[in-house]
Amino acid sequence: MKTTGISSIDHAPQVVAEWLNLLQTDLGWSDRGRALQLLRGTLHALRDFLTVDEAADLAAQLPLLIRGIYFEGWVPSKTPAHPRTAEDFMGRVTKSFGNDPPIDPDAAIAAVFSVLRRQISLGEYDQITHAMRKSLRHLWM
Repeated sequence: MKTTGISSIDHAPQVVAEWLNLLQTDLGWSDRGRALQLLRGTLHALRDFLTVDEAADLAAQLPLLIRGIYFEGWVPSKTPAHPRTAEDFMGRVTKSFGNDPPIDPDAAIAAVFSVLRRQISLGEYDQITHAMRKSLRHLWM
């Protein structure tokens, strides 16, 4: 693979692989494609449930390619989404899987939040925790 000489760009695919490996390990999944679907769906739901400022603050903590996944298809004028219940959040994530959603969506979403907790700063993690609706905090913590 040809490198650019810019470490943040050259290292970006490896960072995505590390995040997916963490998800796969945490969930016992062997399918990397499903892990990516889960990561994408959960990041999109999270982004859409935050205010524009909170979403941007979180994005600043994300690695380059993960940030790209996070912002993919975002319409800031439709943020935050309404309603914002735990069921709505789960519905957004499971919808991203089409006809083959995860068997345990709660555990799957909690695994993504666990990876985020390990990969972003504690201050940002706490800020997002307080921004989350109470009905979603059980997945986040």
